[in-house]
Amino acid sequence: MPTVHNAALRGRPGRWTLTAERGRLTSITPDTGTASGLDAEGNLVTEPFVDAHLHLCKVHTLDLAGGGPLAAYTKGTMGAAMDAIDGAAAVKAHQTEEAVTTRARSALVESVRHGVRAVQAFADVDPVAGLTGVKALLALKAEFREFVDVRVVAFPQDGLLKAPGTEELIEEAVALGADVVGGIPWIEFTDADAAEHVRRLVALAKRTGKRVAMLVDDAGDPGLRTTETLAAELLAHGMAGRASAQHARAMALYPEPYLRRLTGLLTKAGLGLVSDPHTGPLHLPVFPLTDAGVPVALGQDDIEDAYYPFGRHNLLEVAFLAAHTLGPTRLDDLYDMITTTAARVIGREPEGLKEGAAADFVVLDGTTIREALTRHNPPRHVVVGGRVVASTNSATHFPAFPGKSA
Repeated sequence: MPTVHNAALRGRPGRWTLTAERGRLTSITPDTGTASGLDAEGNLVTEPFVDAHLHLCKVHTLDLAGGGPLAAYTKGTMGAAMDAIDGAAAVKAHQTEEAVTTRARSALVESVRHGVRAVQAFADVDPVAGLTGVKALLALKAEFREFVDVRVVAFPQDGLLKAPGTEELIEEAVALGADVVGGIPWIEFTDADAAEHVRRLVALAKRTGKRVAMLVDDAGDPGLRTTETLAAELLAHGMAGRASAQHARAMALYPEPYLRRLTGLLTKAGLGLVSDPHTGPLHLPVFPLTDAGVPVALGQDDIEDAYYPFGRHNLLEVAFLAAHTLGPTRLDDLYDMITTTAARVIGREPEGLKEGAAADFVVLDGTTIREALTRHNPPRHVVVGGRVVASTNSATHFPAFPGKSA
């Protein structure tokens, strides 16, 4: 696939031809109507999608978990969020590497279908699950490396101090090849333990040269402050710009003076945030933070697990849902949150569509961002390294109306 022609591009009027050689874009020129190759048919061509937050080890476990955790996590102002985590943990009692691999592989096939080029993938690490999730995701990382950049997060879902032995397992996971040190400090029993949770894991990341990804303040409690703790600890360890924070839902309830102070701290720490407004009734103030210069991404978060009963690893669907929750007037910003901004949040600087960049892009089903979000269909074509790796077509035929189809 050396050439794509008749393509619409963001911010560039007219139609365009993109050529590639040896996996890199060699030219982007106005379409003359004479090029051969892949016809984009006037549809929008953009960078591929990036999922900054997916619990990949948990996908398709909803039926194993039952409905209790889901009800607790999505109720009211999320006061029972910790109960949901405790209830969901039961699934791991009989978890095997093989079972995680089978479920997660199906989600990664969907990643390819839907043009997800990179995913920050969380794998639970604790004395019950052991390293089964990490080992499964590391194997899948190798299996899908040509198509999806899987960044494995060693994640202490049940706490660090709450679950003795977890810290040693996290260290072992990093030694095995986990890309990111995870954390979830807000579920510890005391503020002192939460701070120690952050300190130990940021120190581990610093010592091993890894990035950090922590779930912070994921409940309806304005007294939760682990987002601040993480940002301060990053600065103390010289780790500014090397972390992301997921959820931070308590920010929805913070008083404005404190939120303003925290925003300044986040900017200083270079801490990117990930919001998943479709998986819970609260969400961080996405657009105010974006306007203040804090990078915010959207993530899938969950696929048919104890916290969210839906999901196809379709980031267009995630942005479509976010447009209803956050407002439909800033669609371009929402699109950035699943592409270029999401890449920056996980430490994967986007090359963009330009000469010399990797020939990684999607041909959407739609000529504009609004059309693509309205349909949220899989891309018509997904291109990685100059090769078409997935193509999707759909048509509806109306036998009662001869000649009509769509």
